[in-house]
Amino acid sequence: MNERENSIREDDRSVTVIGLGPMGQAMTRTLLAAGHPVTVWNRTAARADGVVADGATPAATPKEAAEASDLVILSLTDYRAMYDILGGATSSLAGRTLVNLSSDTPDRSREAAAWAEGHGAAFLTGGVMVPAPMVGTEAAFVYYSGRERVLEGHRAALAPLGTPKYLGEDPGLAQMMYQAQLAVFLTTLSGLMQATAMLGSAGMKAREALPELLASAGSVGDILRAGEENPGTALDDGEHPGDLSTVTMMGATSDHIVETSRSLVLDLALPLAVQGHYRRAIENGHGGDNWTRIIDSIRGPR
Repeated sequence: MNERENSIREDDRSVTVIGLGPMGQAMTRTLLAAGHPVTVWNRTAARADGVVADGATPAATPKEAAEASDLVILSLTDYRAMYDILGGATSSLAGRTLVNLSSDTPDRSREAAAWAEGHGAAFLTGGVMVPAPMVGTEAAFVYYSGRERVLEGHRAALAPLGTPKYLGEDPGLAQMMYQAQLAVFLTTLSGLMQATAMLGSAGMKAREALPELLASAGSVGDILRAGEENPGTALDDGEHPGDLSTVTMMGATSDHIVETSRSLVLDLALPLAVQGHYRRAIENGHGGDNWTRIIDSIRGPR
């Protein structure tokens, strides 16, 4: 335990929010509603007008914003923006906690933690797993990684944003989870648009197609849980029992999707990527295994 961590004061309710896009504004309003004095700063000053009208205090500079609170939340485009904004205010970071809720890579999160600690600040990586309108609701949750004591020291201030879920001390862990969740989300969105385009070629309107497709997407979790009491256990054990959905069967389906998309003159990037997973597993002699065997080529050489 060091002097920086000892400086965390649980009774200090003030919070600074830097970055006032839709997410930053939602977090600011949520913190204000929870009774926290909030200081804000944004490169485009006019973006602060709405939250200032709601009770936030505008800071004239990043240095002033950082000095206003022990807890500084960053909601930016990426981690590069943190250096651009706080690079001229590093003398004001000692004894404070930076909670970076921006999206970037796990390696950049680790580098940022080292940078912050080099200037005497504590650092938490965070990933908000809901869109801006859901911040502060019961459905909201946020992944964090870094020193657990730092999170616990600021839990009361961070909890209103969403239930904190602590992953471990590695600053890259929360970012890894955030990117993994987004990999599922973005791939699902692309899949939905691919399917909507397929159905649209047959004359079906999106308003007719999407309800059916969304029901299908929502059932994926139930299907996986039905096949295994604790999903992922077989994967951890290196087991791929092919008693339900084999690589060969799923691969044939992926072939049909590619053929259908090609005949409709649709973009083939997504269908070909999926088809490639199954073809590589078959080429490696795993056609009779469960479809989960495709993880081998996704993991790459080991």
